[in-house]
Amino acid sequence: MIRFVLLAWDRLSIYLPVALMALLALGTYWLVQSSPKAGAPVVEGAVRREPDYFMRNFSVRTFEENGRLKSEVFGSAARHFPDSDTTEIDQVRIRAFDDQDQLTTATAKRALTNSDASEVELFGNALVVREAILDKGVETSPRMEFRGEYLHAFMNTERVVSDKPVELKRGKDIFSADTMEYDNLHQVMLMRGRVKGLLVPVTAK
Repeated sequence: MIRFVLLAWDRLSIYLPVALMALLALGTYWLVQSSPKAGAPVVEGAVRREPDYFMRNFSVRTFEENGRLKSEVFGSAARHFPDSDTTEIDQVRIRAFDDQDQLTTATAKRALTNSDASEVELFGNALVVREAILDKGVETSPRMEFRGEYLHAFMNTERVVSDKPVELKRGKDIFSADTMEYDNLHQVMLMRGRVKGLLVPVTAK
C-alpha cells in the first residue's frame, strides 16, 4: 500500500473538498428541514424499510437575504425512509455559489443523506467541479474536478473519504488513486493503492 500525502497542492486541499462539503450541505439542508417532525411514539415492529413520502422531478432554490441565488438542487426523485431517517435522491444535480459568486457543481446517479445532513454520500459517476477563478479576465486558479464512483462526506468533522478509485484534476494536472481520505481540519489528503500523478509544466506565454 502506498501513501501519498498532499499537504499543500496549490490550494487544492483548501478549496475543492471544502467546496464539496459546503455544496453537499446546501443541497441536503432543505431535505432535512422538510422531513416530518417527530410525533407520537411508534409501536415497535411497525417501522418498515419503505419510504413514507416521495418527491418527483423536483427542483429547489435557496437565496441570500439580498436575493442573490445561493444554490439549486435538482432530482428526478427523492424518498425518505423512516426506519433509518435517511433521504435518497436520484439523478441529483447541485449548483452552488460562494460569496464571490464562484460556481461549484455536483452530480451523481444517487445521493443519500442522514437526518441532520451531517453525512452525505454520492453514488455512481459522482463529479464535483469548481470552475476556474478569473481576476479581470486572467485565470488565477484553474478549473478543478473531483471524480469517482463513491464519495462520503462528514460535515461535522470536515472529512471526505472514498474506498473506491478516485481522480483529481487541476487544470492539466491529474492524480488518481484506489482510495482517498481528506481531513480539512488538519489539511491532509491521503491517497492509497495505485497512486498515479501527471504534472504538466506551465509554459511561458
